Amino acid sequence: MSTMKPGSSIYFIGIGGTAMASVAVALSQAGYRVSGSDTALYPPMSKYLEEHAINYRSGYDPDFLVETDLDLVVVGNAVSRGNPELERALNERMQLVSMPEIVSRNLIGRNRSVVITGTHGKTTTTSLTAWLFEHAGLQPGFLIGGIAENFNAGCRASGRDHDGYFITEGDEYDTAYFDKRSKFMHYRPDIAVINNIEFDHADIFTSIEDIKRSFRQFTALIPSKGVLIVNGQDAVASEISDNAPCPVERFGMDETFDWSAVNIQSGTDSTSFQLLHKGNKTGTVTIDQFGEHNILNTLAAIAASSHAGIPFSSIQKAIRLFKRPKRRMEVVGEFNRGLTLFDDFAHHPTAIHATLSSLRQRFADRRIIACFEPRSNTSTRNVFQHDFENAFTDADIVIIGKVHRPERYRQSQRLDTRKLSSALTRSGKNVYVSASESATYPQDIVAFIEDNLRDNDIIILLSNGSFNGLKQFLTESFLKKS
Repeated sequence: MSTMKPGSSIYFIGIGGTAMASVAVALSQAGYRVSGSDTALYPPMSKYLEEHAINYRSGYDPDFLVETDLDLVVVGNAVSRGNPELERALNERMQLVSMPEIVSRNLIGRNRSVVITGTHGKTTTTSLTAWLFEHAGLQPGFLIGGIAENFNAGCRASGRDHDGYFITEGDEYDTAYFDKRSKFMHYRPDIAVINNIEFDHADIFTSIEDIKRSFRQFTALIPSKGVLIVNGQDAVASEISDNAPCPVERFGMDETFDWSAVNIQSGTDSTSFQLLHKGNKTGTVTIDQFGEHNILNTLAAIAASSHAGIPFSSIQKAIRLFKRPKRRMEVVGEFNRGLTLFDDFAHHPTAIHATLSSLRQRFADRRIIACFEPRSNTSTRNVFQHDFENAFTDADIVIIGKVHRPERYRQSQRLDTRKLSSALTRSGKNVYVSASESATYPQDIVAFIEDNLRDNDIIILLSNGSFNGLKQFLTESFLKKS
């Protein structure tokens, strides 16, 4: 695919995905004519497309593709054969590309590439890294798997045609139905981060060895004058870095690492630590976040920014001005009776545990009501059945929503929410499981919460989807009590 010129017409099949919508807006702002389609669009991405006047249709109709003289069709990785628009594009021999391909050619281009990877923390770390570059005046381009609050965007082009920086959230999920490589294989990193590696994406990977193989292929792309920045506390990430064909630097909570956080202090609104670089004191870093995972995310961003020549004084100031991306411990609202509603993207048991742990650290004396929707391709299977039993340690009440699209798997492969409920109940939790046949879902969850609320409770939604509008329903319920 040759690089297209602004003015070209681009159509996105599956435009409602977080990355797809963000890339569509960025290309529109860069002067391309952008349109697309999807099913079941919901905020924040539907609102994001509308705010930027992107013409999108609900549903898939092959006639959409011939109403415009298209130069290119971008096929989302959730789109497969049988999609009527894809079939029309194939039959008409239209030029097809994946989202990572168009990012690589038309957005990264001749800029230096910074790629943030790992099972957890990618969106927060990429958002922070992009903000550190922005605060330093480097006008970076970026692609983030969420809406970065400091930019109110998920993607934008670099402020420079070449020799600038483009910072990408490097996803290990596959690229498209016609390209089963991980997305991050398209981004050609000069500076690469591996934050952690665990088993995930059970629909495309069969084992942790499959995932390790993909990360090894990724490290093989880093040039000898580049750098690989690795979480030294993560055994799998460290293993992958052992034979990397480039310089490697490690970060963690131990001063033996190249980048380390020591003398950690947690207050009511922030966490501070002393930054060491190769054992030498650099200065104090203060973040308005809690939990070891957020310190590790910060160390990764600091290391990547430092390799771009950004001075520590700039990094130190920028971190204090950083705003978390949407749906990453996002405060939806604070209501009467001291109620606080959070929304978080966590759906893997490790991420859920880390999120709830950081909430408990911050709000030691308040009850936590955790609402979990098993929705992702991994969380809906029983591959993490026992891990989920330990993920909710810091919650007082656990609410388990319906398993999303359970018909995809045999009963023996599915997450058993009743079994999970029994295990959590035995550990002393108050547990509610929404019945799969409930016609009022998720209003049944709202009713349960209303019946069990106490003053100053924290309610957190844990899902990589919309939770059937639960956030809006709870907001309306809490406002009525105000």
